[in-house]
Amino acid sequence: MSLSLYHALTKRPAPGAPLVFAFHGTGGDEHQFSQFVGEILPEAGLVSPRGDVSEHGALRFFRRTGEGVYDMDDLARRTERMTAFIEAHTKANPDHPVYAFGYSNGANILASVAFVRPDLFDRVALLHPLVPWTPEGNPGLAGKDILITAGRRDPICPRQQTAALISWLEGQNAKVSFDLHDGGHEIRQQEVAALQAFLTSKMEDRSS
Repeated sequence: MSLSLYHALTKRPAPGAPLVFAFHGTGGDEHQFSQFVGEILPEAGLVSPRGDVSEHGALRFFRRTGEGVYDMDDLARRTERMTAFIEAHTKANPDHPVYAFGYSNGANILASVAFVRPDLFDRVALLHPLVPWTPEGNPGLAGKDILITAGRRDPICPRQQTAALISWLEGQNAKVSFDLHDGGHEIRQQEVAALQAFLTSKMEDRSS
């Protein structure tokens, strides 16, 4: 079954609460963001998959051949697999808003899914994404709430590529928010606060 394509930490949402997908960074696991989600949205459901690619023992969601150099065939296959996994969980939890966020490699697999199936999500947050390709346009991204965070001195995710991603998303008429801190690739409290505000604001607040 598609529900079990990945080993995942899961929790069913309370009535009316969102279902949150959380994607860890390279070297993390399904527990990386579970406490954070539980603290800011205690009634939310959670689906936090474990990456099924090992890079010298560090878990990831797709293969790469170097820093910032992706195995695009592998990414396409794993995007299809992750899309099926996400869709199965959303169908198993109908009538709940669906939020998703990912950090680093987790942001990249989430972005790859959202580019082709934006209809699966109500809100998407990409923390330090690196998208070194130009996606095909998708009118389904119009009006989609997307948060992007980055570090001014991030050695892994160059600011020009972050700017190119934001420009591309805005070209798809997505509603993009951006938070930039003065550090590098690490997650700082400033962006944690931005992510919390993004995930916890009421739906009507996001649409105003």
